[in-house]
Amino acid sequence: MAIIVVQTEINATLEKVWKIISDIDNEPKFWKGTKEVKTLSTEGDIIKREITIAFRDQKCLQEIQLNPKKTIKAKFTKGILDGTKIITLTPKTNSVILETSWDIKLSGMMNMFTGVIKNHIKSGTEQAMESIKREIEK
Repeated sequence: MAIIVVQTEINATLEKVWKIISDIDNEPKFWKGTKEVKTLSTEGDIIKREITIAFRDQKCLQEIQLNPKKTIKAKFTKGILDGTKIITLTPKTNSVILETSWDIKLSGMMNMFTGVIKNHIKSGTEQAMESIKREIEK
């Protein structure tokens, strides 16, 4: 498994940060590795969706759990990716720490390439977090 953790501090209120990151249909705007998202169903606090990732336009299924103003947990349930992406908010006095942690691998025979994509995912995550920070602080 590839473990990746990226964090940034955003000078804004918890409410403002949550408003942007919890709009999960807007994910492709910030996360360039996500080309398209399509919600399939919502059951309680679980959102099931199909995403198209930039890696060879592969489709993956995810289950998203929103824990308001605290976390967004995305579990990959089918497709080339296996594992989780968790976005966590930690409020401070005048800012919020935004952290994204991945525990991910490529599934099946592609597993041998997990190490190769780790740096790509880390770089994409850093870019997404910076893009989110710019959007919120503007």
